[in-house]
Amino acid sequence: MAKKAKPTFDPKEFLATVSRGRTVSKYRKNDIVFRQASPSDAVFYVQAGKIKITVASKQGKEAVVGILGVGEFFGEGCLIGQPLRLSTAKAMVESEVMRVGKAEMNRVLHAEPTFGALFIAHLLTRNSRVEEDLVDQLFNSSEKRLARTLLLLANFGKEGGPQPITTPISQETLAEIIGTTRSRVSHFMNKFRKLGFISYNGHLEIHTSLLSVVLRDEA
Repeated sequence: MAKKAKPTFDPKEFLATVSRGRTVSKYRKNDIVFRQASPSDAVFYVQAGKIKITVASKQGKEAVVGILGVGEFFGEGCLIGQPLRLSTAKAMVESEVMRVGKAEMNRVLHAEPTFGALFIAHLLTRNSRVEEDLVDQLFNSSEKRLARTLLLLANFGKEGGPQPITTPISQETLAEIIGTTRSRVSHFMNKFRKLGFISYNGHLEIHTSLLSVVLRDEA
């Protein structure tokens, strides 16, 4: 008698359903998913909304190191033995986040190659973004860093092209991302608006012409 075929594993279904080792929680704006220095025991996946990742120094200075949207993982440091969180994760808007316990995450990574491929693709994309951010901080002016950040938030370079930034993002947060002051961000935002690179229509709209700021050579 022929053996019954094993059901095809669907990573999207796995990340959408609550089961062993997987729970889904809803967060309101500014709710904390996890705090810096708390136990690192799970990986998280954004089902809806946006999550801000921040790091605080002992002196209390805070920096934004990532803004994550639907379909992105975070908190994966637990998989390499990280005992405590190195950052804080906070909801920027109403969000839904799946928590996958460390044991369950390790199990599915070993048992399901399709899920492993999805997760590795995420890690490679994240690593590339971190490298680009480092180069940006080292070699580009704060004006260029702001332009690049706005283009990334607007989905520039991805399928469908630039989209309106419907998630409210303050000038303070933009300043924390690019490593400058709020007043400098305000100055550049006004400049971009006057030049027609951005506009406000109930939300912030980014135009492809803003790319000229990023590509411009500085003296």
